Amino acid sequence: MKKTAPVPDRRAPCIPYPQTPETAQAYIRAHGLCITELARARNLPRMAFVDLLRGRSKGRRGVAHLAAIALGLKPEPSERRSS
Repeated sequence: MKKTAPVPDRRAPCIPYPQTPETAQAYIRAHGLCITELARARNLPRMAFVDLLRGRSKGRRGVAHLAAIALGLKPEPSERRSS
């Protein structure tokens, strides 16, 4: 049986872009957010967020990319294109 990628909830809160892993972590602490709650709200694995914040992942593809968008490390795809 094939596994399908999780579908993120677009209504879930995102951290404002642009961020670095350090500033995203500071934003999470300053606003009293929880990484687990952010992950659940976006329907993504918690470890994808943890790996990005620790610098273990760059968020280039798949679930890691969706988590990077939620953390403000990458822009939304619609924001990237300015043609």
